[in-house]
Amino acid sequence: MKDSKTMAYVNMYGILGCLPDLCQFSPEAQNLAAGKPIGLSFAAKDGPSMILRFKDGACKIEEGGGPCDIKLPFSNCEKFNGMMNGTVKPFPSKGFTKLRFLTHNFITLTGLLEKYLRAAPEDLAQNDFFEASTTIMFHLISRTVCQIANHDKIGRFSASNIPDGVVVLSIGGKIQTAIIIKEHYMTVSREIPEHCSSIMEFESIKLARDVFDGKASTLGCVGKGLISMKGNLNILDNINRILDRAPIYLA
Repeated sequence: MKDSKTMAYVNMYGILGCLPDLCQFSPEAQNLAAGKPIGLSFAAKDGPSMILRFKDGACKIEEGGGPCDIKLPFSNCEKFNGMMNGTVKPFPSKGFTKLRFLTHNFITLTGLLEKYLRAAPEDLAQNDFFEASTTIMFHLISRTVCQIANHDKIGRFSASNIPDGVVVLSIGGKIQTAIIIKEHYMTVSREIPEHCSSIMEFESIKLARDVFDGKASTLGCVGKGLISMKGNLNILDNINRILDRAPIYLA
């Protein structure tokens, strides 16, 4: 089971949070993010809020509110989730003169993002696309783990058993992210600290992709030494319990 509030946090910070990476890897996305700077705000009542800032072919995220050019308010988390799955049409409270960006650039960006997240075999056969798609998924999963730990009932229970610390998730020591745990609340960072509590590392990007796609089991790869886990194993065990819930929200 999944709840709508956690789904809203995953959709906003997880899925839409992929757009900065998409703009980094895709020239098409860079073109869509070029032109006059635009701040696109999303706010779900009693739920998450965020501004996507597009400038010079790049995208940056600002959690919470602030000055924006287009504002999309939602009366509840269910309505925001409906926008994400295409069943609800958003109505802006600000930025009517800039709707071209929303209806063309943003919609095209999200369609392009879906191509990377639900990649076709022929696209994955291209090495550059494979690496970009897998990297985007890796960071998406890291952010999703944090949102599940912070908002999902079962995820919060696992998080309640995790002491303060830092867990580094890594693919071959090259693609990395850090999950920071403080008072059972999790945030994610691209800045990797010199010291951490635990490390979970995939041997290769191909192995990571196989795990993400369900073609290989995490437990089996750990047993074979293809995924190494070092440090506080109690933290890693609970992180993996939360990770097991990620497919429920990302399916």
